[in-house]
Formats: sequence, C-alpha cells, structure tokens
Amino acid sequence: MIDITRELNAGHPVWPGDTRFEMRGVSRIADGASVNVMALSTTTHVGTHLDATWHYTEDGDTLAGMALDRVIGQALVIDARGDGPVRAGVLPDAALPERVLLFTGQADHWESFPAFRELDPGLIDALADRGVRLLGTDAPSVDPLNSKDLPAHRACYRRDVAIVEGLALAAVTPGRYRLVCLPLRIPHADASPVRAILEALADPAR
Repeated sequence: MIDITRELNAGHPVWPGDTRFEMRGVSRIADGASVNVMALSTTTHVGTHLDATWHYTEDGDTLAGMALDRVIGQALVIDARGDGPVRAGVLPDAALPERVLLFTGQADHWESFPAFRELDPGLIDALADRGVRLLGTDAPSVDPLNSKDLPAHRACYRRDVAIVEGLALAAVTPGRYRLVCLPLRIPHADASPVRAILEALADPAR
C-alpha cells in the first residue's frame, strides 16, 4: 500500500481566511486524568480532501450524495508536470479507468501553499467523455488560488466528476492502482479530509 495522504500538523496551510488545523489537549494521563484526550479544529478542506458539489454550487449535493463506489476502485496516476494549466494533452491514448490522479509536481509536504498548476476545463470535458468519474490532483485546488468563478470546479459539476485535492503523489510511480479514498461520514458537509491509499494491482492491464 502507498499512502497518498498529506500528514496533518499545526503548521499545515489552509485556504486564506479558512479555519486552521489545530489539536489541543483536553486531558492527560500525566496530569492525573484516566485517559489522554485531544480536541480537533479545522476546515473541511484541510490537506488531502474530497469536495462535495455543494462546496462550489448552491444546487449541488453534500457528502450524503457521494457514492462510495466513486472513491474506491481502479485509478490511473498520470505524470502531468509542466507549465501552465494542465490540459487534455497529458492524457494517454489508452482506455482510462473511472478515476484519474494527476501528479503536477507538488512536494508531499507544504509549509505554505506553493505555486501550482490549475486544471483547464477542457481537460475535465475530455476525462468525462472517456468515462472518468473522479479526478484527483496533488495541487491545493483544481482552480487558481485567487479564482472567483472556479471554471474547473464548475466543469466538474457540469460533467459529474468528483474532485480530490491535495494528494501526496511525489513518491508514486505513474501507472494503474486500486484507490481507496474514504471521507469521514459527515453527510451534511461540503467536503471532508480523506485517508487516501493506492494498492498495487495483481494484473495492471485489467
């Protein structure tokens, strides 16, 4: 198994104006309590996370509408490093599985949000035309940091493609894997952190 989830810690960057990641002690055995307990505070978009469509359109679904078969199954990791928006030219000619993950060159640890490659809406159309139902990126977002109209998010909504952002793919060899990418069971949320892993396939050609 390959863990493609970003490690969460107190210094992990969050979107400007969003709730930062924080863990604090509630009780300590060392102080005489019977158990160690911690409290957690964070945005739903911290680190590696799955967006529900309600995050970027009022007409969208919360996580209650996310079928688990969309986030579990065969996935293709593509080396999409380069300059400018990621376009459909990065896609191979071979048949695609229902899940595609893009390595755009991001390191697996962020001190702050780096410069990153957004996704061209035409890429989303090309993926959907080929049966892709989930798109993942190692970048903080599929759209630029300062975007207000969110063209890639809206293309994903229009074409019914789920979005996973903030994957840790720097150590992954491009190719086919089995993806498990489970959100927390918070049905009314706009997004959730996930624990995402890749498993080698017994027969990568299948």
